[in-house]
Amino acid sequence: MAYMLDVANTDVRTEGMSYGMMIAVQLNKREEFDRLWLWATTFMRFADGPHRGYFAWHCKADGTRLDSTAASDGEEWFVTALLFASARWGEGTGIRAYRHEALKILSTMLHKEEEPDHGLVTNMFSRRDTLVAFVPSARADHFTDPSYQLPHFYELWGRTAEKDNAFWCAAARASRRLLQRSVHAETGLAPDYAGYDGKPFAFGGPGHADFRFDAWRVAMNIAIDWTWFQRDPWQVEQSNRLLHFFAGRGIRDYVNQYTLDGKPLGNDHSTGLVAMNAVAALAATDPGRMSFVNELWTAGVPAGPYRYYDGVLYMLALLQVSGNFRIYDPAGVPRPECP
Repeated sequence: MAYMLDVANTDVRTEGMSYGMMIAVQLNKREEFDRLWLWATTFMRFADGPHRGYFAWHCKADGTRLDSTAASDGEEWFVTALLFASARWGEGTGIRAYRHEALKILSTMLHKEEEPDHGLVTNMFSRRDTLVAFVPSARADHFTDPSYQLPHFYELWGRTAEKDNAFWCAAARASRRLLQRSVHAETGLAPDYAGYDGKPFAFGGPGHADFRFDAWRVAMNIAIDWTWFQRDPWQVEQSNRLLHFFAGRGIRDYVNQYTLDGKPLGNDHSTGLVAMNAVAALAATDPGRMSFVNELWTAGVPAGPYRYYDGVLYMLALLQVSGNFRIYDPAGVPRPECP
């Protein structure tokens, strides 16, 4: 088995495990993929009880669960990485029945509340708003995290899943609308958390209504959705807007946290944000976009206590800007496109 360690917090997170699996399938590294997936299913996945089918969002390195709550982005990335693994390497048995495993998670994400013993554990997607929840729990399923909005994944699920296809297509459309509503009209900055109406949401303290560490990833999600599907021309405008904001703060000097209207919150400059801004260049048309790609190319490999988060975003960005973050058709013959 293998795990991805958050060095600063000395824990293992579904975020990092699912990112690691996606990186492995994109690099055609099946052994690493299987080792990560075996660790996740052994220690993180609940086999029974109200959370059955979900994954504990973080554990100790020895596998001890630190929290029973699931974080929605982990399941989202697990599903898509598994679908790509099935398409790239074929369907095996047990946990190597990758597509089968992905579809089980997908069903739980949307049908948890139909289970008689679900208690306070809820669906991972709001059926009313057609949006992914922050966490599938009655205490925090009434808002979202803009960086959890992955319309390009939902579009794939809508085309290739065995059920609920219309819902996943609708989720892709709703996700794109949410992203438009949540970013600042002038700076292009998104908050860490937002209500289903797109307004900043200060759950767990006022800081998460600002542009902080989660929100870095919004640029990636918008740019990859545009690169794969080109559904929403606003995504080009938004990518230009965001890069214009950061260029105005100095290509090598901008800090890693801001209020939504652009006031700096600290002095640190982070490779993870450099990486996400480079991915935004995929959708941008601004003449200065290549400066952001060059900043990624010349950045050192992340080191030090924060190398986990910076590092996974750095690796994803290298794959994405080099054209090596690809769709592996999980159905063989895709169904009709989402309307």
